[in-house]
Amino acid sequence: MESIKIKAPGTVANLVCGFDILGLALNEPCDIMEFRLLDEPKVIIHNRDAYNLPTDPEQNVAGVVLLAAIEKAGGTIGFEVTIEKHIKPGSGLGSSAASAAGAAVGANKLLGNRFSTDELIQLAMIGEKLATGVKHADNITPCILGGVTLIRSILPIDIVPLASPDLYVTVVHPQIEVRTSDARQILKQLIYLKDAIKQWGNIAGLVAGFMRNDKQLIGRSLEDVIIEPVRSILIPGFDEIKAKCKQAGALGGGISGSGPSIFMLSETEQVAREVGRIMHGIYERIGVENNVYVTTISNEGVRVVEHE
Repeated sequence: MESIKIKAPGTVANLVCGFDILGLALNEPCDIMEFRLLDEPKVIIHNRDAYNLPTDPEQNVAGVVLLAAIEKAGGTIGFEVTIEKHIKPGSGLGSSAASAAGAAVGANKLLGNRFSTDELIQLAMIGEKLATGVKHADNITPCILGGVTLIRSILPIDIVPLASPDLYVTVVHPQIEVRTSDARQILKQLIYLKDAIKQWGNIAGLVAGFMRNDKQLIGRSLEDVIIEPVRSILIPGFDEIKAKCKQAGALGGGISGSGPSIFMLSETEQVAREVGRIMHGIYERIGVENNVYVTTISNEGVRVVEHE
């Protein structure tokens, strides 16, 4: 193949209690990326959106991944990429991960699938480090693999795909920006043992709920006593949205990634759409523009949609 087009899905990271270790892929929104193989070792970037992201490959999330892929492949080829982002940067829906994972998978396809899954994750984390200052994989792995993933370790890479429950995901993205790097800086560096014990129980319960398809256990386990109480102060309307969505029948939810997006899981489309109406209504009342997505968990990660 000389060229390829892929879709890279948005993702929800942390899943409330699983900070940096849990994530899931969404069917919507998705970024679109088109790649063309070059016969010299360079990266050319074109943006087909309004976000004005850097086209210097060393300053672009996809660009640094492609540069690393060139080096790993022997330094004899290059890539031209056109990026059409539908996942807004700073939304908390894995925008940087979609660019990074999309770049890793797109390059790998053009190179004849020479990199392993672990190598793709390692390449994509280079992009996440540029975006956030930290190598983390809770958006990267579901974006590449699809479904729900547990990151047991990144040194060495040890990823555990989990069973994906048949649930609806409602996401509201208030049109404010919360930078992941800023959201990390406000976190407490020390936590109480009693909070850690409660958090461990919730993480274990959530993983067990996914593996057993126990939706009520999933709902009971969507509680964060360490990260969310701190980060939620950055998101207007958070407490009201969470409380009213659960009253409407949602299993539970919380901050998507570092925010400002908020996600809720529901068992039926009817409840999921009512949750979306509640989210939109609260932000309309307080005067914050917002986008609402009612979608499902995608069992497919980055996927090819067209190639030549």
